[in-house]
Amino acid sequence: MAGRIRDDDVKAVRDAVPIDAVVSEYLQLKNAGGGNLKGLCPFHDEKSPSFQVSPSKGLFHCFGCGEGGDTLAFVMKLDHLSFTEAVERLAGQAGITLRYEEGGHVPGRQQGERIRLVEAHRAAAAFFVEQLGSAEAEIGRKFLAERGFDQAAAEHFGVGYSPAGWDHLVRFLRGKGFSDKEMITAGLALESRRGGAIDRFRGRLIWPIRDITGEVIGFGARKLREDDQGPKYLNTSETPLYRKSQVLYGIDLAKKEIARTGRAVVVEGYTDVMACHLAGVTTAIATCGTSFGGDHIKILRRLLMDNAASEVVFTFDGDEAGQKAALRAFEDDQKFAAETSIAVTPGGMDPCDLRLAEGDAAVQRLIDGRTPLFAFALRSIVSRYNLDTDEGRVAAVDAAVPVVAAIKNQALRDRYAIRLVGMAGIGSQAEEQSMIRRVRAMARARAAGGGSTTGRPDYARRQDPRSDPRAERRPAAAPGQNAPPGPRLDLRSPAHRVERELLKLALQYPALVSPAFDAYGEDEFTGPPYAQVRRVIAEVGGVEQADAEFLVRVREAAPDDSVRMMVTELAVEPVMHKAPEFYAGEVLVRVRMLAVERRVAQVHATQARLNAQGVRPDAPELTAVNSELWALQQYGQRLREQGAAAL
Repeated sequence: MAGRIRDDDVKAVRDAVPIDAVVSEYLQLKNAGGGNLKGLCPFHDEKSPSFQVSPSKGLFHCFGCGEGGDTLAFVMKLDHLSFTEAVERLAGQAGITLRYEEGGHVPGRQQGERIRLVEAHRAAAAFFVEQLGSAEAEIGRKFLAERGFDQAAAEHFGVGYSPAGWDHLVRFLRGKGFSDKEMITAGLALESRRGGAIDRFRGRLIWPIRDITGEVIGFGARKLREDDQGPKYLNTSETPLYRKSQVLYGIDLAKKEIARTGRAVVVEGYTDVMACHLAGVTTAIATCGTSFGGDHIKILRRLLMDNAASEVVFTFDGDEAGQKAALRAFEDDQKFAAETSIAVTPGGMDPCDLRLAEGDAAVQRLIDGRTPLFAFALRSIVSRYNLDTDEGRVAAVDAAVPVVAAIKNQALRDRYAIRLVGMAGIGSQAEEQSMIRRVRAMARARAAGGGSTTGRPDYARRQDPRSDPRAERRPAAAPGQNAPPGPRLDLRSPAHRVERELLKLALQYPALVSPAFDAYGEDEFTGPPYAQVRRVIAEVGGVEQADAEFLVRVREAAPDDSVRMMVTELAVEPVMHKAPEFYAGEVLVRVRMLAVERRVAQVHATQARLNAQGVRPDAPELTAVNSELWALQQYGQRLREQGAAAL
């Protein structure tokens, strides 16, 4: 059984790795004000950024889906790691040596499975690179040279070679302390008939496939010899690390330029990515043995931030298969706010062939000469019909109208409606106006039928609750879970709004509300989730005991995930005032004043009930009620006149 990582080391990892540095490996972050950063949530699809990161507190929270936590929680949730694996990964990045209880650290034995698989891939990648310089690998070096890639290019992309024998890699990894079971689980080896392990990739050129953080998680292997009976390209099979539908080759090299320039270029193969990058198109990426799909879109959207000025360019051959692939890409266009374009390679050449034949400038011209996807899609559809006949023209229009109606931008939709009239050869001003009306009607019908032409929930309506004081708010369950939503919080309620503000101040600026806050009872918080948060703060010693680990202690003391989620949300959401030091006293007074008013109402009700029952004015119970009422009224008067000084 692996030992437990020492608490001091876990704290050291949290302190050493800034949360914004970790999150920005996966998505683009922009300034959200108040010291916070924002981006598109990696845990659910959304059109407007509701995912916020607080570097000063080391926390993230999504106001759309409710996911939140610290740096370790982010890595655990996004990469499906255990707590130990997340700590080990971040410790490796920070250069921190971890110490384990129950006998200390035994390298290899006490690491989580995923970390071991990553390390096996890292070692395998180094082995393959070294083998590319061997005599046997001459055929691989020749393959690269014939495609215009020199040694420097191979080194830049980590291209390697797998020897043709049965167990070269297996023996190498065994020498590094990896078991046969780990190699087979990682997809680096296959189980032999005799029960041992043999190399999965043999006698092939190897490309390392990296995730967005740069970790090697799989390989693509290209056949080099005629006697190799396997497929032309052999990729890593599905493993705990590698999911081909969630991987984009080259994303680790391209992500910064994609975020900076707002453009991504999608090509079809490993050599095409290499050719584009070497030609100066450093935003090129490719899928790994699968078509471009929804999970790939999510990766790009997080980098592009769904900026309407951003662009995704698909490159396809000009043949029929390439046109079909381009039209499949059109089906995904509505999942981007970015403009989508098509760059059709001339003469059936892919970018690698084009660079080899005509040079780097030709690759640049290919991308610069891209065509908007809508125009390409319309031309492809209309070209299927005989436009010399009325029947053909009508059929072409009928087929193309749904494409135009799917365009999100209304002004652009109208322009393409007019263009369709011209393309079909039925042009007249009357026909143009009729086409605009027809397209608009279909667009309205699509919107009414599903609200979203993509069939996905419109998360743009689920933004930061502070943006709409009329919104209702309730703690959200984690995506994919059917957890109950919890007690309702209604931000139309003045009490709920001000209670929320006080808890945000207590978690974010404890010194500003100390020591008064610690005297507030749970019953002063009318929202049940807020009362639970107040209880947790009390359990860790209150705001007077706040220190650098205050938020960590509050989150760890939460009795369940829903309360922990609420703590995170309140710790990240900015307070509704630019100067919290002047705002804190006002909020303290308002919460207490509302509590006094509620109690006054209760005492009035008791007084009325006793009077209705004929209780004598000098009866003890009525005297006590009158005394409490007088004290409450006096206290309320002092709060109104003296403010925080009366607390």
